[in-house]
Amino acid sequence: MKTRTLIAAAAFAALAGGAQADVKVGMITTLSGGGAGLGLDVRDGFLLALKQSGRDDIEMIIEDDQQKPDVAVQIADRMIQAEDVDVLTGIIWSNLAMAVVPGAVAQGKFYLSPNAGPSALAGKGCHPNYFNIAWQNDNLHEAAGAYANSAGYTNSFILAPNYPAGQDALTGYKRFYEGELSGEVYTKLGQTDYAAEIAQIRASGADSVFFFLPGGMGISFLKQYADSGVDIPLIGPAFSFDQGILQAVGDAALGVVNTSQWAKDLDNPANAAFVESFEAEYGRLPSLYASQGFDTANLMISALDKAEVSDVEGFRAALKAADFASTRGDFAFGPNNHPIQDIYVREVIKEGDIYTNKTIGVAIENHADAYAAECGM
Repeated sequence: MKTRTLIAAAAFAALAGGAQADVKVGMITTLSGGGAGLGLDVRDGFLLALKQSGRDDIEMIIEDDQQKPDVAVQIADRMIQAEDVDVLTGIIWSNLAMAVVPGAVAQGKFYLSPNAGPSALAGKGCHPNYFNIAWQNDNLHEAAGAYANSAGYTNSFILAPNYPAGQDALTGYKRFYEGELSGEVYTKLGQTDYAAEIAQIRASGADSVFFFLPGGMGISFLKQYADSGVDIPLIGPAFSFDQGILQAVGDAALGVVNTSQWAKDLDNPANAAFVESFEAEYGRLPSLYASQGFDTANLMISALDKAEVSDVEGFRAALKAADFASTRGDFAFGPNNHPIQDIYVREVIKEGDIYTNKTIGVAIENHADAYAAECGM
């Protein structure tokens, strides 16, 4: 495996040379700014799987999208036209995915998503060369709505950033949640001050709060919420309670319930080996995003073991077969190339000095997304 990490894309745009790999993979992900932890974990999980595979015929080109759609598009264009990559992957944010994926697959490239799963790409915008290995955006939020019902909540206040994943989040929660809403708020993407929203929650009469605020947004909200003295129970998806976020938030997250398709304590051999090897390689516990990067790489490797990437039909069929040992256990693709999988309920705990999650149940089993019927494949 050869890796060229091009953090400053403009400065290294002319970089070329080296032996030609049989497979060239372009990873566009967020490696700077408030969302950097997410991209770093996807990258590290992906690279760990490649290292463990022992393959030396895969070249990685890794670039920082700076969480900007225009930058992501420029990188994708360069990777496709100048670098002639075979596979693209890595994008964290749904607005960047919407800017990059349709054009990439239209040019005959494969896109393997280790994270972003906007509804538009699961339904009418589906494509045979687009595979999501994480989830469709709504899924973890649907599970949170199902959990809220089982917990007896009947009056939720819900909030999320105003971008495609945030819109999918609230749609997903409402799809499964059976109670009333005391408030529904869209915040600014990248917002760090939530005083106004917390004041609304305090005055709302809610018996629960569902929020989707990934990365630095979630850290800011959770700290401010704890300092506010508002004691209404929180529910969220794993994105707001993931391994990196928890260490920054600390005690304010303890006891909060969240939903995820993965947890470090899932009882299957592939997951146990992944958690142990990731910690040994990087000196930290893996996150949800690291598990998704790891699974994405192993899916790709399993397909390469069956077909050359130049054999488009054969490689596509091999991807669709999903013949790899997922960290989640059972894993399969639905008709729109999005996962069918269990989604779990986790609780934030502390193990020694480390904040983490433990699995406490299953929210929904063998769950597919709501948009597959709109996909024309």
